[in-house]
Amino acid sequence: MTFKISTIITLVAVIVGSSSNDVSAQEGEWVSLFDGKTTNGWHTYGKSKAGAAWEVSNGTLHLNIDGKTQDERGDLVTDKEYENYHLKLEWKISEGGNSGIIFNIHEDKEKYENTYNSGPEMQVLDSDNHADGKIFKHRTGDLYDLIPSSSEPVKPVGEWNLAEIISNNGKLQFFLNGVNIVTTTMYNDEWKKLIAGSKFAEWPGFGTYKKGKIALQDHNDKVWFRNIQIKEL
Repeated sequence: MTFKISTIITLVAVIVGSSSNDVSAQEGEWVSLFDGKTTNGWHTYGKSKAGAAWEVSNGTLHLNIDGKTQDERGDLVTDKEYENYHLKLEWKISEGGNSGIIFNIHEDKEKYENTYNSGPEMQVLDSDNHADGKIFKHRTGDLYDLIPSSSEPVKPVGEWNLAEIISNNGKLQFFLNGVNIVTTTMYNDEWKKLIAGSKFAEWPGFGTYKKGKIALQDHNDKVWFRNIQIKEL
């Protein structure tokens, strides 16, 4: 009996020790933002419900602009705002496609016409076949137009990629397929310098909100998302 108890204690210690080094081992519970069947919890930016271009099929959120009017399109945003959180989701892009995951968005159409007028973006792109792939800080995984990813552990077009965004008290981390590709601190002087040297320099309010909504971008190309989860920290 003594051997069994000590063995259990050892196993528990190993599990706890391993979890403490896991990027997702934070306080709070994982919550699904997409039920795999509906667009509940989401709406098109500036509107009351999700546009018809965002189709739900086979457990995925699929942006399909074919035959859709501009009124049926637009970036899909969460109903809820988030401050300190760990977001993870899977995405796959069409050949030559462009999209993004935009966060800390202040939804106010009169002040900010688009999600990206206030929220920074993790780029989702077919870097080899889209023109943005030739632009520094516009490739897959980049903190768009601000910081390039340190590596590109992206899978081939048509395959699923796991993206993670951790925003916690100003510290920002991007992970792609388990690899940490961007780490920075938001809201400090260095952050302000990054913005001042970017295309967002003349956009008042960009990158200043510590709490906001999360968006999946409609950039005119087909893209799929699934297994969207968040943990508030």
